[in-house]
Amino acid sequence: MNWFYLALVTVACWGLYGIYLHKGSMAMGDPQFGRYKAFLFVGIAYFLTAVLAPLALLVSKGASWSMPPQGMWLSLFAGILGAIGAFFVLLAMASGSKSGMNPNVVAVLVMSTIFAGAPIVNAIVATLMHPPKAGFASIRWEFILGIILAAFGGFLVTKFKPTDAPPPAKVASSSPNP
Repeated sequence: MNWFYLALVTVACWGLYGIYLHKGSMAMGDPQFGRYKAFLFVGIAYFLTAVLAPLALLVSKGASWSMPPQGMWLSLFAGILGAIGAFFVLLAMASGSKSGMNPNVVAVLVMSTIFAGAPIVNAIVATLMHPPKAGFASIRWEFILGIILAAFGGFLVTKFKPTDAPPPAKVASSSPNP
């Protein structure tokens, strides 16, 4: 079960990622380029955590620097997909805000769509890349139901998103008449 607890850390980090990315782009104070500025800092964060940290670990553990080209290219491709995805998160949030959606709800909608859709894409592509030994007909109905429920869950979260509370009613100030 160790994998499950480690996966939960990723769930927490990526669940917070969209919220703070949106807040960071808004806090840049630049309606035109704020999202690009936020993405720049995402890149800096990736450099710190995904380049310097593993480099330090590899050096400190005395790892071999032999890396097969296929492993390097597939890993590079995965990183590019992740970076493109992160960039399009920002574009989706900006587009939602520009279309008149409540900026406080944009992150909920965008990230709910992504986190409902990504596991579906992952499940389908992984199954196509590594088909069951007994063929596709052997895929259990629970797997198909899980994909349907993930899509339905994403739809429900998006459709019935929380709305902002109405602004507090203004209290009429009354001055006592003498």
